[in-house]
Amino acid sequence: MPELSGRTGAVGILGGTFDPVHLAHLALARAALERLGLAQVVWIPAGRPWHRDSPGAAPADRLVMVRAAIADESRFVLDTAEADTAAPGYTVDTLARLRRQFGATRPLVLLMGADAFRELASWHRWREIFNLAHIAVATRPGFPLVEFAMPLAEEFNARRVTSADYFLQKPAGSIVTFELVAGTVSATEVRARIAAGDPDTTLSALLPAPVLDYIRHNNLYRP
Repeated sequence: MPELSGRTGAVGILGGTFDPVHLAHLALARAALERLGLAQVVWIPAGRPWHRDSPGAAPADRLVMVRAAIADESRFVLDTAEADTAAPGYTVDTLARLRRQFGATRPLVLLMGADAFRELASWHRWREIFNLAHIAVATRPGFPLVEFAMPLAEEFNARRVTSADYFLQKPAGSIVTFELVAGTVSATEVRARIAAGDPDTTLSALLPAPVLDYIRHNNLYRP
């Protein structure tokens, strides 16, 4: 269960396999804190994702890596509930759990990248997400979030707001975009580089130092 830390204000929710957690994940979370005025970001590593193959690292390993990666930021909180269960986790169920925990009036903000948002209409009970949280979509410079297929386009056009100040007015229901200036990297690329034997000098530009140390000491992601 996330530690509330006595804070008030909007709570960011960042879920993913984090297989492994890398610097682009941290850049997104830090940008969300500053650009969206969030009080904290709750990191939720998935245990058994329903929409993709099993992660390369065990849930326990991924929890250790995320905990190490976020240790220096007091506004980052680790939620282990999804990784502690072997059942597939659905975002709508996770948000319902967090809504019960944080209460009916606390703004919750689901953080996601543009590519993931484009697939939102394929998610389990996806429209119910808007009753539970706002959605904040990180975009890359020069790549605005446009041209969605229906029915996502309908929801985007109806719910989009231009300022995160809207989070102060309602606990859920809006969509806001924010630009992520930092470069992007995928966990797939990171795993491939580790498997290929890339040196630490290369991997240190992609991974937090304690995460790289853990991967090396535990021989993760090697053939």
